[in-house]
Amino acid sequence: MNVESLYLESVELLKELISIQSFSFQEENTAKLLENWLNKNSIPFERHVNNIYCYNKYYDKGKPNILLNSHHDTVEPNNSYTNDPFDPIIEKGKLYGLGSNDAGASLVSLLLTFKFFYNRKDLDFNLIFLASAEEEKSGPNGIKSVVPKLPKIDFAIIGEPTKMEIAIAEKGLIVFDLIIEGKSSHAAHPNNNNPIQKINKIIDQINALNFNKVSQTLGKVKVTITQINAGKQHNVVPSNVKMVVDVRVNDLYSNQQILKIFNENIDCKILPRNLDLNSKSINSGHQINYVAKKLKINTYGSPTLSDQSKISCDSVKVGPGDSTRSHTANEFIFLEEIKNAIPRYIRILEMLKI
Repeated sequence: MNVESLYLESVELLKELISIQSFSFQEENTAKLLENWLNKNSIPFERHVNNIYCYNKYYDKGKPNILLNSHHDTVEPNNSYTNDPFDPIIEKGKLYGLGSNDAGASLVSLLLTFKFFYNRKDLDFNLIFLASAEEEKSGPNGIKSVVPKLPKIDFAIIGEPTKMEIAIAEKGLIVFDLIIEGKSSHAAHPNNNNPIQKINKIIDQINALNFNKVSQTLGKVKVTITQINAGKQHNVVPSNVKMVVDVRVNDLYSNQQILKIFNENIDCKILPRNLDLNSKSINSGHQINYVAKKLKINTYGSPTLSDQSKISCDSVKVGPGDSTRSHTANEFIFLEEIKNAIPRYIRILEMLKI
């Protein structure tokens, strides 16, 4: 089995994946495609909802377990697409299509890497491949629902577009719904409790938040107001204003600590949507850092969230593509990026000692 044939096979599989709609919570058909591919390659697998997972042929309970994971769901295409998002066209070395970059290229590259090692009897570790669902919406039936069904994972490689650099840390996420209460009234009458007039005070309090712990790999905690909604009629003062705040959390704070700081400093109702998406970082002495140095692979801290946030084991994020292309119109992956990804994944696993 040579790397060139793995590359060609991965591109064909990715084209098939692109052609099938697989929005989060609607991944049934791409799950079926992956099942068919595994059957064709005589690889036994298991399915939980729309998650597909399998083990290397000579799985040994006495060996450490390495998880290879990426997701097969996508976001919905935005209105700026000029291409058909489900038409996997190739032009000038680029494969276009929804999910090509995020994270189809990582998924097929990891799957073909798994195939490369599948029949090996001499491995010092076991490989578990997982194509997870619901990643884009952090759904309840994604990776978090599968991990309890797996053996203990000693290390995980999460496939996301990182230009094949190794993200040794990633920021966590909290989305807060803020509700500024007031009093509803007719606009013609006096009202000294108009919630819209309190907005500036709340924004000033948010801007004054002091997260003074700066991470070496992930930098500062980033707080961004992303939505403000209030009122439906020109002549009615609304009873409240609703704000949404996106907080990207570094590895020096837990999400619970961030919530405590918000509650102590912001004068309105604060409702976190989810506190489970904590930041991740790997110990500086972990073997993956040695491997990265030997292979001259850059390491960094990622500002974006992935399925890493939903698993507790040591993990890194690495994959072909560029995160800045994710969720953009006319999404694409360079074919050369896939061609280079598979041998790099193979070298990382060959050198890694868990």
